[in-house]
Amino acid sequence: MTARNLFLLPGDGIGPEAMDEVRKIIAYMNEAMNAGFVIGEGLVGGSAYDAHGAAISEDDMKKALAADAVLFGAVGGPKWDSVPYEVRPEAGLLRLRKDLELFANLRPAICYPALASASSLKPELVEGLDILIIRELTGGVYFGEPKEIIDLGNGQKRGIDTQVYDTYEIERIAGVAFEMARTRQNRVCSMEKRNVMKSGVLWNQVVTETHKAKYSDVQLEHMLADAGGMQLVRQPKQFDVIVTDNLFGDMLSDVAAMLTGSLGMLPSASLGAPDGKTGKRKALYEPVHGSAPDIAGKGIANPIAMIASFAMCLRYSFNLVKEADNLEKAIANVLDKGIRTADIMAEGAKKVGTVEMGQAILAEFKTLSA
Repeated sequence: MTARNLFLLPGDGIGPEAMDEVRKIIAYMNEAMNAGFVIGEGLVGGSAYDAHGAAISEDDMKKALAADAVLFGAVGGPKWDSVPYEVRPEAGLLRLRKDLELFANLRPAICYPALASASSLKPELVEGLDILIIRELTGGVYFGEPKEIIDLGNGQKRGIDTQVYDTYEIERIAGVAFEMARTRQNRVCSMEKRNVMKSGVLWNQVVTETHKAKYSDVQLEHMLADAGGMQLVRQPKQFDVIVTDNLFGDMLSDVAAMLTGSLGMLPSASLGAPDGKTGKRKALYEPVHGSAPDIAGKGIANPIAMIASFAMCLRYSFNLVKEADNLEKAIANVLDKGIRTADIMAEGAKKVGTVEMGQAILAEFKTLSA
């Protein structure tokens, strides 16, 4: 049996608590299914800074690069607000994305029927919502150079960030979007700001050309990113797959996440290019929520996004599609039974903590896997 090498980076805040619930699922899969997961673990974010003076150590970076997939918790907190910019907790995640060359960020926005009333929108607008936002992750304004603050004198300074994209970066992220759409409703909406940004003009041209050359069977629509944000809160179910750049993807995916009722519910995947020989992709999976330091250590954090991130890992890194389906179904079944953590609590539901929610999902997963 081939070993499945998974590297865990629980991080800070509620990350370790949520990761503990995934460990229990992995242990069950190894014992009952002979899944063959080989687990390594390291430090990232503030915990890594405390131990090594860096947001991730060189040794842990090597382990992440060698793994089949990385499962990431969360980073940051007030404790590290004053550390130097270069070693801030978030720098660990940015380095992982860059060194692993994880250019495609997959952010599902799924509204479980049991939670439709938790959304800030009317239930009929979000019930059954299933959007996949694909965000370009290693280019654009977050990585463009120059990136600096210049002292202009006379008490004035100038902050500079550079939005830059090359053709190949747009082609490959568009390709991921079209391929994912083929497994869904076969529709892609590309969002940019071609009306005011030259990078948006190029983005629009390259996506259009890529569609014409290889993916003409997929329905393609173009939309300005600001209009896209408006449409997400006006009529979100009109979308299937949305593809956009790093900056707009960061914002639009958070908007889409809140349509579902809670950031604590949603997973994400960040994928690299397929290896030329093995076809495998480097990959990192993480919940959308942050480290939530205000509730860390209290046993009340919602582990669902972490568990759902592991389900994405099963699907995209290990081709364990049935197991991924069962784990996602287990989450839905538990919610249908009215079991809730504090962040998604509703009248008449049963309030539980992190461990109890994890146990309920594992029990349901075992039943579905029998």
